[in-house]
Parts: sequence; structure tokens; C-alpha cells
Amino acid sequence: MSVRIQVPAGKVPQDGGRSLFEFDDRSVALFNVGGALYAIDDSCPHQGASLCGGRLEGRVIQCCAHGLRFDLSSGYLLNSTKLKVANYPVEVVDGQAFIVIAPEESAP
Repeated sequence: MSVRIQVPAGKVPQDGGRSLFEFDDRSVALFNVGGALYAIDDSCPHQGASLCGGRLEGRVIQCCAHGLRFDLSSGYLLNSTKLKVANYPVEVVDGQAFIVIAPEESAP
């Protein structure tokens, strides 16, 4: 069963923005691209650099450390399915955002 984590109102980024949200020993980067919210782990799977501060181009975030580029909607490295950053669905209900965390055994 998945868990819905409420995002504090002050942590929901405006269009084109981003914010860092922490819960359960996780750091999650939230992005707002054209009104759509995307949530990914803030740690690059290559060597753990923060992704929140990376260069954002549309739905693509570029790691500051080594330039790896990830699709926010899938979490995958561009043009590859070999490297992936954990990504989470974001639901908005009555103006309140929730990050949906699936149990490890059911996560793809």
C-alpha cells in the first residue's frame, strides 16, 4: 500500500521553480514545470550529488557534478534505461500537494 506525504504549502514551487522537501530520512526535490509537479530523490544515482540545484530545461534536470541529465517524469537518464533516479507521483487534491511513496517491493 502506498503512503501519501503531504507537502507543506510553502514547499510547493511556483511554475518554473523547485524546492527541497525532507521526510523519513529522504531528501526529495520538487519541480514545477508548466504547472505539473514532479518529485525525485535529490541524490544523483551516479555519485550522490544534489539534483535540486541542477540546470532545469523543460522536464530534464542536469546534475551539477558530472552533467548527467534525467527525465523528471520517468526518472531515467536521457536516452537510457540503465540509470534511474527514484521518482514519485505527485497528487494535488483541493489545492494540497501529496507525494505518493510506493512500498519498495512494488516499486518498478
